[in-house]
Amino acid sequence: MWIANSYGKINLGLNVLERLPTGYHTIETGFCFIEWCDRFEVHPSQEYVLELSAENIPSDEKNLITRAYRSFERYVGLKQNYTFKVDKRIPAGAGLGGGSSNAALTFRLLNKLENSGLTEDDLIDLCRDLGADIPFFIKGKTGIGTGLGHSIEPLPIQPDAWILCVYPGFESSTVDAYQKCSPDPFPDISLKKTLLEEEIPEWQYLLKNDLEPVVIAMYEMIGNIKDQMIDFGAVYAAMSGSGSTVFGIFEQDFVAIQAYESFHKLGFSTNLTRPGFTPDYGIYRND
Repeated sequence: MWIANSYGKINLGLNVLERLPTGYHTIETGFCFIEWCDRFEVHPSQEYVLELSAENIPSDEKNLITRAYRSFERYVGLKQNYTFKVDKRIPAGAGLGGGSSNAALTFRLLNKLENSGLTEDDLIDLCRDLGADIPFFIKGKTGIGTGLGHSIEPLPIQPDAWILCVYPGFESSTVDAYQKCSPDPFPDISLKKTLLEEEIPEWQYLLKNDLEPVVIAMYEMIGNIKDQMIDFGAVYAAMSGSGSTVFGIFEQDFVAIQAYESFHKLGFSTNLTRPGFTPDYGIYRND
């Protein structure tokens, strides 16, 4: 049996630059990691099987794990089949990239177990039609995503501070968020410069998520959680991606822990990430 963790992400700023004729959008966003993760256990089997701890998530061809498995099988080939047992901890439809992270780990697992010898770029070629965030998770490095999100410029932008994520208990619609937002091809403030050169407390005035206003207009609770995050002592708070998760960045550990406990007591699903967190991208044998 092989075990590995599939980590989530948050978006540090998200500029929607252009709406394309295809219906997709070009964006600019900062990707960094959180400790919220799903746990994979994989072993050889007679046929492909996907077992999920969350009953409300489909395991068929709609699931990105299955789609990644079939893509690898189709274009690379498999010497044998595998059973995937996944303990789902990252909320689905939460703006944390859980599905994309799962797909990326599926590609990396199959590449290792099958000794296929594919490079990161080879794996990214396999996933281009599956999800814009997947290349970030395959590379496993923080950075700025541009274009449709596929192009990643690795940069050291993981905050040296505590990151508290709060999931409000419902999904928000990515399609609606992008359809209702107003693209701006020429942002006034450089996202890259802000993340690399400005202190975190300044981000509240310099970073923006173009999807946040339209999503908060649809789901008032997201805005309420963001306001509460600031009240609890966050030096920066925002919605991640197209929502629905809100995250806050805290410079002091006791303030972050108190905020975590407060949201937890209110019944929200929460996660707290340590300063300078680096995910463990290892794939380990567990016999």
